[in-house]
Amino acid sequence: MASPSSNANSQKATNVTWHNASVNREAISKRRGHKSVILWFTGLSGSGKSTLANAVNASLFEMGLSSYVLDGDNVRHGLCKDLGFSDSDREENIRRIGEVSKLFLDSGVIVLTAFVSPFRADREKARQLVGRSDFLEIYCAADLASCEKRDPKGLYSKARSGEIKDFTGISSPYEEPISPEIKLDTGRLDVETSVKKIVQKLITLELIPDRNI
Repeated sequence: MASPSSNANSQKATNVTWHNASVNREAISKRRGHKSVILWFTGLSGSGKSTLANAVNASLFEMGLSSYVLDGDNVRHGLCKDLGFSDSDREENIRRIGEVSKLFLDSGVIVLTAFVSPFRADREKARQLVGRSDFLEIYCAADLASCEKRDPKGLYSKARSGEIKDFTGISSPYEEPISPEIKLDTGRLDVETSVKKIVQKLITLELIPDRNI
């Protein structure tokens, strides 16, 4: 995993020292029988990120693997409850998630993050916190029409009426991934098929063992 940032301009706290864990990531991987990795689900609201991330998590659990879902709404109830949806707040939101994901990675856990994360630069910063092989960008590529038709939280109708400002896809942009490791048309594919594609990718990359569930 990439070493902690040495950029003095971004480090306000002084007299702090990075302590290496007594049990490292490699040892944990050998004991658990799988590698840790960040699965970064991105896409418009309503594209199925949280549903798919949780379905993959359930599949990994049935395989006996250690994994955890960081969901956008859940994180905003605690860690990021002080942030809104301006561009700068979105950037900070993803910065925090990237750092938390890095800690999960170091603990040997497969971490699944489900965030709109609309800006390419912010997603790339999250990737750069760790090794490139430790970060799989999963683009839930349901188009705007499909997401708006689905609208599980009623957010698009509120955004259209002006009740919600800075809403991605309506009044705020979404920058599609250019070359994600996995791209799924979640407006067309069912959840089961999508889960199988993701799990197979993890097996192919030798991140997890090939176990029938």
